[in-house]
Amino acid sequence: MSAATLADHAVAGPRAAETVVRLRDVVKTYGDVQALRGVSLDVTAGELVAVVGPSGSGKSTMLNTVGTLDRPTSGTVTIAGHDVGSMRDDDLSRLRAEHIGFVFQHFHLQAGATAAENVADGLLYAGVPRRARMERAVDALGRVGLEHRVGHRPPQLSGGEKQRVAIARAIVGDPTILLADEPTGALDTASGRKILGLLRELNDAGTTVLVITHDLALAASLPRQVRMRDGAVEDDSSTSDAGALADAIVGAGR
Repeated sequence: MSAATLADHAVAGPRAAETVVRLRDVVKTYGDVQALRGVSLDVTAGELVAVVGPSGSGKSTMLNTVGTLDRPTSGTVTIAGHDVGSMRDDDLSRLRAEHIGFVFQHFHLQAGATAAENVADGLLYAGVPRRARMERAVDALGRVGLEHRVGHRPPQLSGGEKQRVAIARAIVGDPTILLADEPTGALDTASGRKILGLLRELNDAGTTVLVITHDLALAASLPRQVRMRDGAVEDDSSTSDAGALADAIVGAGR
């Protein structure tokens, strides 16, 4: 599988300079706990961003806010040009279906369903007929190198293969933004490197990718790192040699 193969499936998205994620003074509280404290962040189309920080720093809360799974207590969140604060729940569901793909550390796959059926679930809220969902699911599995595992169920797959199924489910709708929460955290080192390589290929094909990770080496291999602490952005920087670092990490896993 190559970046060119994935690029064949890339859809025309926002212009490269367009901001697809914009947070302004975002606060999120749960009872007496302030999980986010005035977070402001811009992510432009086509970026590949690592979000790092210690446990409890607000990383996952911020990702859930970007993914419209959580509404902010105050502040504004704009995703792909939509102010989510003014949207109804059904409109948010449509926004997620059209623009956002999620990848989770522990896969969240249905054990009794095939890989294709799990991937097809990513289109449930997009209004796609069942036959078309399955066709697109098989295509998405091919894009992540699992065309030979279409009929296999999660117990028959390795950890790395399960994560590839989860990524296929996230990209089956050709999302503008891919949000990955510790996508390599439950994998061995070699599988994690392969997943990093896949995320980079998806990004090369035009998908904007935000990755939460505790792996500082992985984060340093990505072009931009957002560091969080105590619910706030502590640092936002770029790594000039990120490409070389990523190639070294991915290459070590081959």
